[in-house]
Amino acid sequence: MEKLDLQSLEAQVNALIQICNQLADENRALRETQAHLMAERTDLLEKNAIARTRIEAMIARLKSMEVGI
Repeated sequence: MEKLDLQSLEAQVNALIQICNQLADENRALRETQAHLMAERTDLLEKNAIARTRIEAMIARLKSMEVGI
């Protein structure tokens, strides 16, 4: 009886170890994805700021042309 309990416990521990390894791999992949997305977000925010500055400059030039007419 004791041997059966020990084998059952060993099987459960092995299953838990496997689950922990899978979760660690998944966590690592999610952190890599998050880092990639954060870098992409930063890049897009910079591009957005540049575009906004250019558009504001164009609007200012257009308004100055209207005044000159």
